[in-house]
Amino acid sequence: MSEALDIPEEELRIGVYVCHCGSNIAGVIPPKEVAEFAATLPGVVHATDTLYACADSGQSLIKEDIKKYKLNRVVVSACSVRMHEPTFRGAVAEAGLNPFLMEMANIREQCTWAHGHDPDGALKKAKDLTAAAVAKVSFLQPLDMIRVPVSKRALVIGGGVAGISAALDLAEQNIPVTLVEKEPTIGGVMAQLNKTFPTMDCSI
Repeated sequence: MSEALDIPEEELRIGVYVCHCGSNIAGVIPPKEVAEFAATLPGVVHATDTLYACADSGQSLIKEDIKKYKLNRVVVSACSVRMHEPTFRGAVAEAGLNPFLMEMANIREQCTWAHGHDPDGALKKAKDLTAAAVAKVSFLQPLDMIRVPVSKRALVIGGGVAGISAALDLAEQNIPVTLVEKEPTIGGVMAQLNKTFPTMDCSI
């Protein structure tokens, strides 16, 4: 990982990037207005909107701005963290910033997609979500990646049908399994049935 930029810890310099996501966000609210609002928030020294923050051009903009404005925190108002959190963490890391000093605000799935019928309400919510992300990122501290040894073993609690199936599936992958059941026998409710549909055979 690149060395962190030389900025005093007490001085917050937050950059905010509001994504259009094509028409997914910009088709409901004006991203520029969200960026203008974000520029007024405490600690924010630069805020702008961008057509596709996750594209190479958007990532390049963030990386260039980190160096240009000496940013030590980044907020991206865009889509779900499940989509592009690794993308933006990688981008800020390439610019020399600890990747855990980046926060995302979901103004697509949680805002414009959910409230497309109410643009004014969606705009207000987008501002609120962005403000919350700015507040959160203000308290973030740099973290280091660590490796933790993991034992390739599994513990399955409950010897019902689901537990037995899970234990068998894991065992077929050559993973040692311990199956724990509080009752004297396994099988759960299924073991209490004397006939099962459609064969009407004994469940055991």
